[in-house]
Amino acid sequence: MAEDNNKDNLGDDLKNAANETANEAKETVHEVKEGWNQTTQGTDNKKMLAGILAIVLGIFGVHKFILGYNKEGIILLAIFLVSIPLTCIVIGAFTMYIPAIIGLIEGIIYLTKSDEEFYQTYQLGKKPWF
Repeated sequence: MAEDNNKDNLGDDLKNAANETANEAKETVHEVKEGWNQTTQGTDNKKMLAGILAIVLGIFGVHKFILGYNKEGIILLAIFLVSIPLTCIVIGAFTMYIPAIIGLIEGIIYLTKSDEEFYQTYQLGKKPWF
């Protein structure tokens, strides 16, 4: 008889453990959904920030750093910094505008894309240029 009570208790313990695990899984799924919603809502801010900075400070490549494209940001910044001393021999006057033009074009592209398209292209797809 005592053995039957132990089996019943063991069965109840297993059921309780299974219910607890199921509840924890449901909570985890809910937390993941909330995190996803917060992430996609935050893309508008990053889109606006990257677009405006690309237009205003595109010559320094700031918008690339905001989106996590460090190599591309360094390239734009390096073009600008190398162009400064080259202005003495006139070539720098032309190369200095290359990052500014790229920033202007990319800023307009960023701001004209929908939030979902921007997120898919530049944050998930990691498309570094245009």
